[in-house]
Parts: sequence; C-alpha cells; structure tokens
Amino acid sequence: MKYITGIFAALLAVLLLFMYPLYEQARSQDKLANITIQGAATHFIDRTRTKGYITPTMYEEFNAQLAATGYSYDVELKHMHKLTSPDYSDPANTSTFQNSFTTYYSEFYNEQILAVLFPNITLPKDHANRRYTLQVGDYIGIEIVNKNRTAATQLWDFLMNDNTEGNSTVIMNYEGMVLYEDY
Repeated sequence: MKYITGIFAALLAVLLLFMYPLYEQARSQDKLANITIQGAATHFIDRTRTKGYITPTMYEEFNAQLAATGYSYDVELKHMHKLTSPDYSDPANTSTFQNSFTTYYSEFYNEQILAVLFPNITLPKDHANRRYTLQVGDYIGIEIVNKNRTAATQLWDFLMNDNTEGNSTVIMNYEGMVLYEDY
C-alpha cells in the first residue's frame, strides 16, 4: 500500500511541478494571441470605417499581424450595405407613397470583398479598381477564429483525457458603422 501511495505522490508532484506551469504558460500564449488579434482587428475595422474603403495593402498588413501570433485563422469579413426603399400602399402607383421608408441591408462576404481586392487581372495594389468601397451608414465587421489546436488545448486534452477538437480558443468579433468616405 505504501508503494502505491508513493507512486501516486510522485505522479501528483510531476503534475503540479511541471505540467500545470506548462499549461499556464500555454494559456498565457493564447491570451497574448487574443490581445494581438483584437488589436489587429480593431485597427483594421476602425481604419476601414474612417476611410470608407479597404485596399489590398490594408488587408495584407492585417493578415501579417495575425500571422505574427503563430496560429492560423479563419477570417470572415462582412459588409452590410444600407439601402432604403419608399413605402407605397400600391407599389404600381407612385401616388400612394406612405411618407415613410423601409431600411434594409444587402450583405457581402469574403468571396465578394476579396474578389475586388485581389482580382484575376494584374493591376497594381494602389489601383482604384482594387479598392473595396463602402458608404456612410454601412456596417463592416470581422470574425476571426483559430483553425489549429493551440498548445493549451492540447495540454488540457492530455491532462483531462479529453478531446476538445472543435473548440476554438482564439476568437474575435468586431464590427462598426462606416463614418466617412475618404475616396
């Protein structure tokens, strides 16, 4: 019985002296990655909101900041273009205008946005046709989720005999209204 107690004490000592500090260090790396992507996303979206456009250079600088964390990410841009439509009691008769308007949004995602920034034709990065423009009142947002399992997740799975494969530990959402059109 003393032999089993000694083995248990040795395993507990290894766990507390080595594995837990290693896990905490990995968690702090995840926290630093969260802080980095939060700063990068905030800067990118706020810059887009105040300029009213996205250029290929802006997008590449943003991706370089994400790459500095050492993780890979799924980045989803979302542009909500504001539209208004007059309200008519009979849409075929313009004299039935109800003195009101309905506001709605058309949504555009990575596929449409990146097609403008990185077309198949070779234009210089600063060419006006490679600028994705937005209008005042539109919304621009971003969602960032890490694709790979972080060291903290892997250590947690090892220590707890768990499988948290689908859980992302580095997540960021940020959006805002376009304030200016500087183009």
